[in-house]
Amino acid sequence: MTSVVGHKPFSPSRLMIHATLLLACAVYLVPLVVMLLTSFKTPADIRAGNLLSLPEAFTLAGWISAWDSVGGYFWNSVKIAVPAVIISTLLGALNGYVLSMWRFRGSQLFFGLLLFGCFLPFQVILLPASFTLGKLGLANTTAGLVLVHVVYGLAFTTLFFRNFYVSIPDALVRAARLDGAGFFTIFGRILLPMSVPTIMVCLIWQFTQIWNDFLFGVVF
Repeated sequence: MTSVVGHKPFSPSRLMIHATLLLACAVYLVPLVVMLLTSFKTPADIRAGNLLSLPEAFTLAGWISAWDSVGGYFWNSVKIAVPAVIISTLLGALNGYVLSMWRFRGSQLFFGLLLFGCFLPFQVILLPASFTLGKLGLANTTAGLVLVHVVYGLAFTTLFFRNFYVSIPDALVRAARLDGAGFFTIFGRILLPMSVPTIMVCLIWQFTQIWNDFLFGVVF
């Protein structure tokens, strides 16, 4: 009988771990399931049935009514979140690359000051941001909100990428320089393809923060 290399049989401890994870996943997904099932029910079906029961007759009336009411606001959120997430992630990757691989005089001080932005609450920057957007002519515009979210998110994305790039051996970058690779070649062809996990973290973090934001949207 041949054995599979690296295969580990299910032990009671592993079984408990998997059962706990499946239970946590089920608890986390229950509100989503209830929301989806309820969205396809009629008002009478909602009042008469169980929260987890299937609809007696599937209907899209709730979806149509909701879209007619807030569809425009939904697209506004998309137009703000998508460019802000992409721009802040790309700039954060560049900042992290420079601060970790191309250190300059005062780079640590610059990183410390940038890191300080992670601890600033939204309310602290409301007045300065409002004043700046007014001077730039971007007040009460989508572009203004995108700019605010990009600037506020740069501290976090720079921190994520800088901490990731610090773990990459300097010899890799030095070897690329000896082969004639320049600043953007090293970044785009060597480091960026290695940064997929960090990119996903930044995308999820930024999208969640921007999509759930209400304060900036009301003020600006």
